[in-house]
Amino acid sequence: MIIVALGSNLPSPCHGGPEAILEAALTAISAENLRVVKRSRWYRSAPQPPSGQPWFVNGAAQLETNLPPEALLARLHEVEAEFGRRRGEPNSARILDLDLLAYGDLVTAEEGSLQLPHPRLHERAFVVLPIMDLNPEWRHPILKLTAKELMMGLSEDQEIYPVDEEA
Repeated sequence: MIIVALGSNLPSPCHGGPEAILEAALTAISAENLRVVKRSRWYRSAPQPPSGQPWFVNGAAQLETNLPPEALLARLHEVEAEFGRRRGEPNSARILDLDLLAYGDLVTAEEGSLQLPHPRLHERAFVVLPIMDLNPEWRHPILKLTAKELMMGLSEDQEIYPVDEEA
């Protein structure tokens, strides 16, 4: 299973608010050699680490592609740039954030290059909960825990709510 995380907490002059940006990003991702097979619902989550910036809208998508991982990541970065993403300070507010979380069972750990699965995937409710929407039995290639088991191991102080269930 190839899994990509999507996130946004800034509006875009071209696409509107974060939810509209993420919907448009799914369309942009579905291009030549890429297909979105399934997507999670959208979640609103507090910034991690905590800060005064706006809350994020997050989700995940399962992709099919014949692109190798590095080429897929490069395409995701192109989509981010098309949406106005400017890379700067880590954990800053952003129009669009696309992270390659997992590429099947592939494990790469070379520092300074693409690391798979994403090294902080299992620490973040805003990543694990959308993966549960895709497949609660998905198994982390290193930890060998399912998405459901990863979710049970997260601290309860991470604020996350399904967008469609907000009051």
